[in-house]
Amino acid sequence: MALYVIADLHLSLTSGHPMDIFPGWENYTERIKQNWEMLVHPCDTVVIPGDVSWGMSLEGAKADFAYIHALPGTKIISKGNHDYWWTTAAKMNRFLDENGFDSIHILHNNFYRYEDIGICGTRGWVNDDSEPADAKVIAREAQRLEVSVQAAIADGAEPVVFLHYPPFFGSERTDAIVDVLHRYDIRRCFYGHVHGKAHRRAVTGITEGIDLRMISADWLKFVPYKVM
Repeated sequence: MALYVIADLHLSLTSGHPMDIFPGWENYTERIKQNWEMLVHPCDTVVIPGDVSWGMSLEGAKADFAYIHALPGTKIISKGNHDYWWTTAAKMNRFLDENGFDSIHILHNNFYRYEDIGICGTRGWVNDDSEPADAKVIAREAQRLEVSVQAAIADGAEPVVFLHYPPFFGSERTDAIVDVLHRYDIRRCFYGHVHGKAHRRAVTGITEGIDLRMISADWLKFVPYKVM
């Protein structure tokens, strides 16, 4: 058994919003599938922290979910800023159940155990050049992260955090999110969202005692990253 992570699949099998128009994203769905199948076994788990599908609704994202379901392993999915199909946990779980997508699970105000690790996370938020941070959104995301981490701790698991937005970006710091990481002594945090020229502003390595890893699909060359 192994645990992997890769964010920002940006699937668009039926929504008409392919990423191939961007440099480095050529044939990305084929590359994801090939790399995934070379590494991931049916007994493994893969976390996908956001920007999963361009579908505008669950039904519109159905082909993308089918693509993910067909890949080996258990998949844990959380929300990204482009996951417009995202709705309530009850509706998402019902959709997965009705379509037989039993290898996919939603990370939303909860956690999942992988051996001694608690897979925790939320979307997050950040001040960047495209979307100015909103204090209410940040507070809500910090609360969701805290609920997830607390659930893992209550179950005796070590929380490892998976975010969509980076908690640190260039010289910026999302204080409410980072405060939760420090309050619960989180040592490992994985994040996506950052693409293209913005890669140069990504913060990786040990920062304020937290091991930060960027795991956007294009940064990883579409190869799932092995957490452990």
